Amino acid sequence: MGVLRPPLSHERVAAALAAVRRRIERAGGGSDVAVLAVTKGFGPEAIEAAVAAGCTQIGESYAQELLGKVDHVSGPTPEIHFIGRLQSRKVKVLVGVVDVWQSIDRPSLVDELARRSGAAGVPARVMVQVNVSEEPQKGGCSPTDARALVARATTAGLTVEGLMTVGRIGPPELTRPGFRMLRALATELGVRHCSMGMSEDLEVAVSEGSTMVRVGTALFGDRPPPIDPPK
Repeated sequence: MGVLRPPLSHERVAAALAAVRRRIERAGGGSDVAVLAVTKGFGPEAIEAAVAAGCTQIGESYAQELLGKVDHVSGPTPEIHFIGRLQSRKVKVLVGVVDVWQSIDRPSLVDELARRSGAAGVPARVMVQVNVSEEPQKGGCSPTDARALVARATTAGLTVEGLMTVGRIGPPELTRPGFRMLRALATELGVRHCSMGMSEDLEVAVSEGSTMVRVGTALFGDRPPPIDPPK
């Protein structure tokens, strides 16, 4: 028998968002630290509840999942960030749906996004994903390649709004050196956003200068098991 979950009401998500905001404040951050509500794995009701609770930005990781539910969202549409590993062949179907592409990590992806967004007349806002821990299972370019990739994206006509990373696996404190590295790199490159920190390690990220935390579990609870493999 499955575990009964409380409904995703906007009141419940609003209370969870307030708790996340308190965690950010205790870590030294202010209202300028954006909370990206990660709605992957949940249905359209999670997006609706997040928006009603005051979230203006949501994060999705899988192209087919996003496309399958975005048209079923009633009410205001939030700013949609794509935060998962991205296949070049998926760019075509996501242009016009995604507002910010956070997982740009290789030259071929820069070139494809520039071509597709240019043809569609849709300005592309991006973040370059950096694998600061250099763990092979994670997406992201190496720190040594980040400068060149930012330059390539800028030259291609993309608007580079910041850098993004996923913290090292393990206890939250292990993420600190990588987060510090990303903050220094973002400052050196003069980009606005440093997207780092999730439900488990947001305090470390904020203390190291994150401007955007990506939070799912802390807002919505555990994700239900997928019915079909995401793509």
